[in-house]
This record gives sequence, C-alpha cells and structure tokens, in this order.
Amino acid sequence: MKVKVAVGSLIIIAGIIFGAINFFGSNIEYGDFQKARYIQKRIQVKGEWVKDRESYFDSQRMQFIFFLKDDSGEILKVVLEGAKPNNFENAPSMVVTGKITGDYFYATEILTKCPSKYDGKTGPMK
Repeated sequence: MKVKVAVGSLIIIAGIIFGAINFFGSNIEYGDFQKARYIQKRIQVKGEWVKDRESYFDSQRMQFIFFLKDDSGEILKVVLEGAKPNNFENAPSMVVTGKITGDYFYATEILTKCPSKYDGKTGPMK
C-alpha cells in the first residue's frame, strides 16, 4: 500500500514541476528593443515595418529580413525564420516574438494586425 502512495505522490509532484516549467517557459512579456537587450530572453515587441529600408527573403537560409520601428522609435533589423506573412505589406503594425542576438532581433513568430479594410463601416454595434 505504501508503495502505491509513494508512486502516486511522485507522479503528482512530477506533474506539478512539469507544469510550472512549461508555464514559466511560455510566459513572454511585451517590451521594446531596449528592454529586449536588457532581459536577454524571448520577448514580444510591437512596432511597424520600416518600408524605406531593405527587406528580402534569403532562400539559402530560409529567412525573411526586414527593419522594424518599435513604439519607442528605435529601428532594428529583424530576421524571421521562415517566409514573409501573407498580409505583411498591408499590416499597419505587428508584434514580433523573439530575442536580440548580436545586432539584430531574431524572430520566431510575427503577428500582423489586420488592415482597416476589415473594419466595419457602420460603426460599433449597439
């Protein structure tokens, strides 16, 4: 009987530890590029694409490279693993998730804001 209780307790403790590790690993905060340099971990940065700077897809490395201006006005090169999002050119703003590595922001995900053409023209619903 005591063996069953010990094994059950170990399984419960392992589950709690596993859950805590996953929770703290997925807890990503918002900030700007300056904060990303300071904390040196994954962060979400809101900003807008700098259209007058170069942006291109590197087919050798499978990376999309562009420049982003964060809410504090700092402009930094962003390297995204993978292809450019479909509505990238039309998005008024975006949120990139990643961390600063050297002189660029290494992004693993981009969330683009839908352009205003999707907003209702009749005003807010009552």
